[in-house]
Amino acid sequence: QVQLVESGGGLVQPGGSLRLSCAASGSIFSFYAMGWYRQAPGKQRKLITTITNSGSSTYYVDSVKGRFTISRDNAKNTVYLQMNSLEPEDTGVYYCNRQFGVKWDWGQGTRVTVSS
Repeated sequence: QVQLVESGGGLVQPGGSLRLSCAASGSIFSFYAMGWYRQAPGKQRKLITTITNSGSSTYYVDSVKGRFTISRDNAKNTVYLQMNSLEPEDTGVYYCNRQFGVKWDWGQGTRVTVSS
């Protein structure tokens, strides 16, 4: 079973930036498309961006397109999320996991709060 550990969250002012990381244990990470999911306060967890197993293709929901960038380093078993021009609506707990199929056990997530 793969274990996921997210980090990099924090409190940031509107317009600021953060870089999130998700480290995965095990050697099978590189086989899978990955995604970042966001759970806003009082709402369900939603997929916001994905990346193919090779990193050659990405997808973003409209609300983060042009502001967020997903990337991965398969040698380090890590997927990243660069978040720029942060807005209060980006507040939530961020998780990574597989894009398709049965999800690995969810990590603890990393909390992002965008507030002045």
